[in-house]
Amino acid sequence: MMNRRHFLHAASGFGSLALADLIAATGNPLSPKAPHFPASARSVIFLFMPGGPSQIDLFDHKPELRKWHGKPLPASVTKNLKLAFIKPNANVVASPRSFSRHGQSGAEISDLLPHLAGRADDLCIARGLHTDAFNHDPGELLLMTGGMQFGRPSMGAWVTYGLGSESSNLPGFVVLTSGTGPSAGSNNWSNGFLPSTYQGTPFRGSGDPILYLSNPEGFTPEMQRSRLDVIRRMNEKRQGETGDVEIEARIASYELAFRMQMAAPELLDLSSEPQRLLEQYGVNREPTHQYGLHCLLARRMVERGVRFVMVSHGSWDDHNDIDKSLQKNCQVTDQPAAALLADLKQRGLLDSTLVIWGGEFGRTPMTQQQRPDIGYGRDHHPNCYSMWLAGGGVRAGVTVGSTDEFGLEGVEDRIHVHDLQATILHCLGFDHTRLTYLHAGRNFRLTDVAGNAVAKLLKKGLA
Repeated sequence: MMNRRHFLHAASGFGSLALADLIAATGNPLSPKAPHFPASARSVIFLFMPGGPSQIDLFDHKPELRKWHGKPLPASVTKNLKLAFIKPNANVVASPRSFSRHGQSGAEISDLLPHLAGRADDLCIARGLHTDAFNHDPGELLLMTGGMQFGRPSMGAWVTYGLGSESSNLPGFVVLTSGTGPSAGSNNWSNGFLPSTYQGTPFRGSGDPILYLSNPEGFTPEMQRSRLDVIRRMNEKRQGETGDVEIEARIASYELAFRMQMAAPELLDLSSEPQRLLEQYGVNREPTHQYGLHCLLARRMVERGVRFVMVSHGSWDDHNDIDKSLQKNCQVTDQPAAALLADLKQRGLLDSTLVIWGGEFGRTPMTQQQRPDIGYGRDHHPNCYSMWLAGGGVRAGVTVGSTDEFGLEGVEDRIHVHDLQATILHCLGFDHTRLTYLHAGRNFRLTDVAGNAVAKLLKKGLA
């Protein structure tokens, strides 16, 4: 499928790494590939919480704020803040939530997350996250693609580009969404300038997993196979003439769609799952049904070799009535997320599956507004926020990093989103500086030109 002229052009112009990629493209572009070094994780489930969950009300207890409740913080500590909607001299609102320590690790977790608190010894809580963006679109893009502009490949696309997939009948990168969709939309799972084979495939939790996956009535699999064979031969001829890798991606997509017609309905058939497990995930009851179903499907997907699953639930963008909104979102997500960790662990999958929970930034300790008919809210806060990781080679039962007494700035073990990305790739066996793709005259990578894997997050540290 690669003629001599294109082969020699690749060898002389792109270098050995690009040549290896082009040779691999003559087969299935999602075939499993070896990473740079032995990996601790084989797959990723990213529990994406777009909108910016409030770390002050969930994972980062700040009792000192009670002394400042209803008053502005000193100008000396707020003068350099970059805020989206409020002034630095806005009044403080201390969290009304109660915090307590859980597990042998003694992790402090809010009363809004009782089920995750029960898994405290599985969690690696990172409190010193920070980002460069204080609005949603650029913040989500920076977290998921490594840049604040549209058009770059998402994290899941980079992972499947680097590792391929262990599933031959399902996409390597799958997306499940509930609640309000992320602000940056499908750009969070785009392939960007990578071949389209690596883009995320949105799945639905009921009916056809993908619209129009089923054949029309009277159209048999044999008829479809014959039609696909003709299309494939035409595409192969054109690909041989042009060397266009997108044609190879198109061929692979047709073939994958054909195989998915059998595999995807089986994926959604939960009849083999015990009733007690469905209850643990909160399936078939509200408000947890949809998110619980998505978390259960994420487990079933990694079990079947899917490489990267994004489970998105939004929005956590609580500019007003934050206490009520947080309770609602936590009631939806807390039990299913904890059930996912327990289920993966019971099946021996947690060690090889990296689970990540978090959004694009956090929230301020100051209130955005407080009206009797609405209730207070919090503004976007990029300087410090919390996320957690579990399984897949990260340390369990630890809290890494700390913030100042007001929750304004990280003071120990600050972790930039590029550092988080580098750490995720490290768990998957990649040196993030070497997982690159030649585009527009230079080698691009998920971490752009920055980032370092964080040793304190890793079970075995850095070699």
